[in-house]
Amino acid sequence: MNKLNLPGPKAKALIERDDRIVSRSYPRDYPFVMGHGKGTEVWDVDGNRFLDFAAGIAVVSTGHANSAVVKAIQDQAEHFIHISSDFYHEGWIRLSEKLGEIAPWDGPSRIFACNSGTEAVEASIKLARFHTKATQFVGFLGGFHGRTIGAVTFTASKAMYKNGFTPLMNGVVHVPFPNPYRPLLQRRPGMGHGETVVAYIEEEIIGRLIPPDDFAGILIEPIQGEGGYVVPPDDFFPALKTLCDKYGIVLIADEVQSGMGRTGKWWAIENFGIEPDMITSAKGLASGMPLGALISKADMMSWPRGSHGNTYGGNPIACAASLATIDQIENGYLENTRVTGAYAKEGLLDLQKKHKSIGDVRGFGFMLGIEFVKDRESKIPAIELRDDVVHFAFERGLLLLGCGKSVIRITPPLSTSKQEVDEALAILDESIRLAEEKHKIS
Repeated sequence: MNKLNLPGPKAKALIERDDRIVSRSYPRDYPFVMGHGKGTEVWDVDGNRFLDFAAGIAVVSTGHANSAVVKAIQDQAEHFIHISSDFYHEGWIRLSEKLGEIAPWDGPSRIFACNSGTEAVEASIKLARFHTKATQFVGFLGGFHGRTIGAVTFTASKAMYKNGFTPLMNGVVHVPFPNPYRPLLQRRPGMGHGETVVAYIEEEIIGRLIPPDDFAGILIEPIQGEGGYVVPPDDFFPALKTLCDKYGIVLIADEVQSGMGRTGKWWAIENFGIEPDMITSAKGLASGMPLGALISKADMMSWPRGSHGNTYGGNPIACAASLATIDQIENGYLENTRVTGAYAKEGLLDLQKKHKSIGDVRGFGFMLGIEFVKDRESKIPAIELRDDVVHFAFERGLLLLGCGKSVIRITPPLSTSKQEVDEALAILDESIRLAEEKHKIS
């Protein structure tokens, strides 16, 4: 398998210019400089071809330069680009109607449009407080919800996200996320790992820290993203929903990364058979155009005129891109994600049989995680090995991103074919072999 000569001269020159002027807070992991892309294929500025199994952090849901999305953007730009949220336009209304149609609950919805996932999370925090007249929340260890002050208060995947930014928003308590591969709580007799976490919330958090009347909401990713693509056990969400209903707690599903068809269903929460009260969406919502949304049951979004808003909410071009994106997902890519995603998972499970460094393979659709360990008995995270796999894959034409301590996420566009999956698996196989040789795992 050929190793590319990276970075090339054009990429080097651009990286040097970037280093002189762009904020160094961005987590650039390896020197890929985008030139152009089509579908799952991308080329850097020096003409090197790659398969993009990162998809801009699960954003490019319909593939790069999707013709229907591009046309929708062009058509809208010819009419008007901006009008502000002080006025109306049909595209915003149509998109809101569509999001209400695919919301994972029976009954009417209301939608607040914004520009990003973290803005959608901030809106959910404010709305939960407004609706309940309470102030306190529960978040989860390993969760990622953004980097603005409210959102980063809930974020608990890496301490560095909060370093230098405290004090943060008050009123948030964190509890363990039910991780079947790495449970933090000892399972209680007669309970599964998920039910144990819910019992902990009721007995320790509600029982000792937050009286029910002060409880505004629980904010949770149905499948943790940045925290390691962690899938909770089946017993967790039914028990959590029962708890929320019992105490009148708003259940907010953060679907910024897991939604918009990524798991083979519109929303990841649908894999667990319960209805949340609110959903935050962004990333894959508009195939790369900046767009976020808070989707709520209609009776909850009762805040008055002017209580929350933004200048770019309902941006016409972003709405047009989103409508085209939803149409593409609905009419082919959702089914492709179920079928080809299952095919990809089987391929990863085959790699697990071959490579001792793979401790766990998990996920649904095209939201798959591979956890690397030093050995399967101790489950010690193989952080450096994981990093080497990512870099070896890059040098051989495959773009990947890590998450958690030692996980690689598999998040290609929802349009990705089985042939492209096969090509990516071959590169991944070789990259793991090289990393295992380097770290003397055999």
